[in-house]
Amino acid sequence: MEAQAAIDEWHASVNSGDLARAAQAVTDPVVVQGPQGAAELTPAQFAGWVERSGIRLEPRAWHPIGAGVLVVEQDATWPGSTGPARVATVFRVRDGKVAAALRCPDLRTALDQAAA
Repeated sequence: MEAQAAIDEWHASVNSGDLARAAQAVTDPVVVQGPQGAAELTPAQFAGWVERSGIRLEPRAWHPIGAGVLVVEQDATWPGSTGPARVATVFRVRDGKVAAALRCPDLRTALDQAAA
């Protein structure tokens, strides 16, 4: 499945901190959402976020929604965190790259957002 391969590459690039690889894993622009809101970023800006955040997101469960849309439950850690926090991200994939990564605080919120 093309979408899952693109999301796997996104996770691998983010978790490795490989900035060039992270920039290649997303569309231009890529829509991102997290606790501080949503934004459209260039691939270079996305790579900068990867570097600044130091986040690691380990996929735990996959929920296919439709063509190019998946919700992935993840264990998130950041520098200085005391342990993983379970989050869920709505991924939208276009042309083999992640076009949106919309991180939500829980699975229900992500599933609702993906269905909207």
